[in-house]
Amino acid sequence: MCMSFFSLDPSPHELNSLEYRRVRVRGQYDHSQELYILPRSPVDPEKEAREAGRLASSGETGANVITPFHCTDLGETTDTMLITILVNRGYVPRQKIRPETRTKGQVEGEVEVVGVVRLTETRKPFVPNNDVERNRWHYRDLEAMSSVTGAEPIFIDADFGSTIPGGPIGGQTRVTLRNEHMQYIVTWYGLCAATSYMWFAKFVKKI
Repeated sequence: MCMSFFSLDPSPHELNSLEYRRVRVRGQYDHSQELYILPRSPVDPEKEAREAGRLASSGETGANVITPFHCTDLGETTDTMLITILVNRGYVPRQKIRPETRTKGQVEGEVEVVGVVRLTETRKPFVPNNDVERNRWHYRDLEAMSSVTGAEPIFIDADFGSTIPGGPIGGQTRVTLRNEHMQYIVTWYGLCAATSYMWFAKFVKKI
């Protein structure tokens, strides 16, 4: 589906109805204003299926690279006014966060990006606050990100097919939950056993 439903000042109600909507845009990245959401682990559905229920994952972490995108083509729209949106280009490992370590992927000129619309996030308990000054983002705050970059509060996750060789790996939208039931069972039964033993040692054993 083309991204013809966006205007320069989209209403919140309209955007709220578009989350996970697949869209296509054409334009140019502004690599000078990259933002980094971290820590993040790569989304790999096949790998997650293999590791479902394990007590520990691989532990690989890095960041998602968010880049302003100057749109030159909004699909079927006839509006000639251009806008800038935010695109989550995808995942990079820790050693590739700095742009100079992945110059091949910093493509210039027009490109086409296909992805899904994402909305802003509310900070969850125990998640650190975003550090705007150090460019360390822990959750998606579109108002703050737009203020820093000058983009509209419109955010899309690029799909895997939009990955540019040498650049961030697209397709990082998590649409399924990992099967963590075995881990939960072991954790809670372990806590129950430890608590029971402490209660026995403190009260029953003394008697």
